[in-house]
Amino acid sequence: MTKILYLDCFSGISGDMTIAALLDTGISFEWFESQLSKLNLSQEYKLKLDTVIKNGINSNKFDVIFTEDSHHHDHSHSHTHDHQHNNHHHRTYKDIVKMIKESELNEVVKNISLDMFKKIGEAEAKIHGMDLKDVHFHEVGAIDSIIDIVGVAVLVDHLKVDQIIASPIPVGSGHIHIDHGIYPVPAPATLEVLKDVPLKKSTITGELTTPTGAAIIKTLVSEFSEMPSMQVKHIGYGAGTKTFPDHPNVLRVLIGE
Repeated sequence: MTKILYLDCFSGISGDMTIAALLDTGISFEWFESQLSKLNLSQEYKLKLDTVIKNGINSNKFDVIFTEDSHHHDHSHSHTHDHQHNNHHHRTYKDIVKMIKESELNEVVKNISLDMFKKIGEAEAKIHGMDLKDVHFHEVGAIDSIIDIVGVAVLVDHLKVDQIIASPIPVGSGHIHIDHGIYPVPAPATLEVLKDVPLKKSTITGELTTPTGAAIIKTLVSEFSEMPSMQVKHIGYGAGTKTFPDHPNVLRVLIGE
């Protein structure tokens, strides 16, 4: 029997939505936390798993909370607060690669994580006209991305599926504010990562698919289709941060054969 993981991205995809949805299929949160502690970053964050109702759907909600300062950041990526960088610096792509390689995670998890990070790094490098080795991540964004990417790799490795299939990917519409100004959705890095991936028109205003979500899709998915023929064994729902009036902002995952 082929074990299939189907990502039903009717509301796009992000790293935290993917982790929340995969955990919702019945994976222990304590086990997941213990796996991530192998990165030796635990003093910088706490992980939080809640249940929320998104437009009538009971979903898991996963958050990374930063412990380095008293006010907890929310998940909006408007990192304008440059709090004193005494002992924190921007993490470069190279730092992140080194951290993952030196961790005690297994080889499969390391390889999936490095592959996803490379896709985001290369997209950023191309857009900003720089070398991959010079790409850096803002410290909060970096921890977020590291947890999201490595977390997804840990869960996918744990599920031991033979194939990962996804629906076509809606990216949203409208505009978002990023460090460099106001940009159309999808953000340039997201679009760069999603080359060759079937996108889906969406009337939702807002960013549905993040660069991390795009990297997850690009790295792991081998086929894009509407729901494949499968016997479903487990279903998980992972909530995004935003709430939309007309549809639940959740990622649905199906595991079956």
